[in-house]
Amino acid sequence: MSGDELREVMRRFPAPVAVVTAELDGERFGLTVGSLVSLSLVPQLVGISIGKDSSSHEPIRRAGGWAASLLGATQTRVAQHFARSGIPPVALWAGVDVRAGARGPLVDGAIGWLECRTVAEHEAGDHTIFIAEVESIELGDAAEGLVYRAGEFRPA
Repeated sequence: MSGDELREVMRRFPAPVAVVTAELDGERFGLTVGSLVSLSLVPQLVGISIGKDSSSHEPIRRAGGWAASLLGATQTRVAQHFARSGIPPVALWAGVDVRAGARGPLVDGAIGWLECRTVAEHEAGDHTIFIAEVESIELGDAAEGLVYRAGEFRPA
């Protein structure tokens, strides 16, 4: 079995899409993830997996927490924007409507927002799994969510 085979089978399984952000030393970082999962209700824990080669990996690790904007079905452009690699952090925010959050910028128009404090990190091959306690939750519009399946963003 190869990594390409695993990627192919996992592309068939829809993954919820979120933009994860953090702020460190006055600089904002963000990326699109399809790995946000609820882990525990008591305590309230969620997890994300970020590739070690991501330019946001180390800043999110060092920030000690992060924010997640759960994207709605109409936010494909936002998902694509934050999925690009090699974009300087300052350019990443051009043309994107956000508001300040305690842990990082919050994307306007999302269907929900989480602000989280990292409580554990686990190395997992070429990724790090960040487990975080949810510090605050905010609901957006009760609209359809956005998922990633078969190489495309789709409403769910």
